[in-house]
Amino acid sequence: MTVLAPPEGWRRLDPKMLMVHPVREVGRALPVLVGILLAGSGTGRGGLWGLFGTGVMVSIGVLRWFTTTYRVAAEQVQVRRGILRRQVLTVSLDRVRTVDVSASALHRVLGLVRLTVGTGLSDRKSDSALRLDGLSEADAARLRDELMGRRAAEADAAPAEAKPQETDLASLRPSWVAYGPFTLSGVLTVGVILGFAWRVISETHVDPRELGPVTAGYAELLAVPRWLAFVGVPVALLVAVGFASMVGYVLSFWAFRLVRLAGGNLQVSRGLISTRTTTIEERRLRGVELSEPLLLRAVNGARCIAIATGLRVGRGSERGGTLLLPPAPGGEARRVAAAVLGVSEPVTAPLVRHGPRALRRRYTRLLALCVPAIAALLVLWWLAVLPAWAWQASLLVLPLGAAVAYDRYRALGHALVGRVLVASRGSLVRRRYMLACDGIIGWNVNQSFFQRRAGLATLVATTAAGRQQYAVQDVPLDEAVRVADRAVPGLLTPFLVAVSETL
Repeated sequence: MTVLAPPEGWRRLDPKMLMVHPVREVGRALPVLVGILLAGSGTGRGGLWGLFGTGVMVSIGVLRWFTTTYRVAAEQVQVRRGILRRQVLTVSLDRVRTVDVSASALHRVLGLVRLTVGTGLSDRKSDSALRLDGLSEADAARLRDELMGRRAAEADAAPAEAKPQETDLASLRPSWVAYGPFTLSGVLTVGVILGFAWRVISETHVDPRELGPVTAGYAELLAVPRWLAFVGVPVALLVAVGFASMVGYVLSFWAFRLVRLAGGNLQVSRGLISTRTTTIEERRLRGVELSEPLLLRAVNGARCIAIATGLRVGRGSERGGTLLLPPAPGGEARRVAAAVLGVSEPVTAPLVRHGPRALRRRYTRLLALCVPAIAALLVLWWLAVLPAWAWQASLLVLPLGAAVAYDRYRALGHALVGRVLVASRGSLVRRRYMLACDGIIGWNVNQSFFQRRAGLATLVATTAAGRQQYAVQDVPLDEAVRVADRAVPGLLTPFLVAVSETL
């Protein structure tokens, strides 16, 4: 039908998306539809109103397909969308940093994908992201090649032996699933399940004490020895969290693969039910981060994260497509980091320690936090408000805090390896940043009142990639200036001359 044809040069989403948008709109409005159904049940017209509301949501979903078109022309990609408020999003092709292709379970059943273009700016706002939800897999592949600077037609026309080959940098091994319980992702999963169950019980006004299985289980729990209950319940909870973490690991990272394409791009693909493929233009890569959370570090595990422009790090590395390697053995993470950087020295080079003054700062900050709290508990005991064991138990915080403070000091370090700035910090989550000096666009040298008294400073490298700020904490001031001047020669010179002239 001619009425379905978009304007010349503009393309629509795949027609099969008409089966996805209505279902999604009904799912989003499900709480409202349930409220309408319950509100109308008193008049006997709840079903009619619910049916009307469902029809409205389905119509909105259908209109979303009719009102969304896109095209690539004049070195630009344009997307037109909106029902009541029309939007035209335009991005120049030279601004494209990443292309993210994902597919939910429903998308995969219908052979559809969602394509999101990362530009380093618009992709940080979900309401203005350049996103095409409902492309066929073939259309998405062609559009991705076009956006990333390659022509699919030229590749198809080339002889098979002349086609560029991809280099496999990392692939998931089944043994890595054992690292899942040490990520604590299962805590969130179990919390969501318990919260949903509690919400259902609250909405249905069901008293759990009136349910036979719950009453019988509670009676059996009271029958066991108290010490066994105190031990068994936490153990059972840990087992449930660990199992949920392993299931989440499999769902998120199954079939994980990191490859380097011959066109100068990195491609990460993963997922079991919902899949995701992220293509990163390698010349936009500014470095790599090794992340070692405390529990993962205890089993010699680590994650590898990309520092690149155009990737959404604000919502988390795993959600934003910055992940180059899921939780895996530490040696494998370091190998992948070296392979992505192209050199191994920034990954293996020893770091310059920050000296005893940085260590004293960690202990003094510990005392500044713990001593007032212990003193307050001691006063409350003296006033007979709290029992004596309260302030006595709080003394245990001192040795634990001292261990954490020393571990935070051990994590501090920095180095300048060739044209790469390396910095390490953190205890609960230890991070080692390896940032290319060519990606540094500015410096911040911060000194608090106590840092000035200790002769220390925090050197912050500003970049357009990743977290945008990477700090070298509690380094001697003269060393901070030396590192900044060597990393980006001449950037600090006018300010240093100005300071010397005023002295």
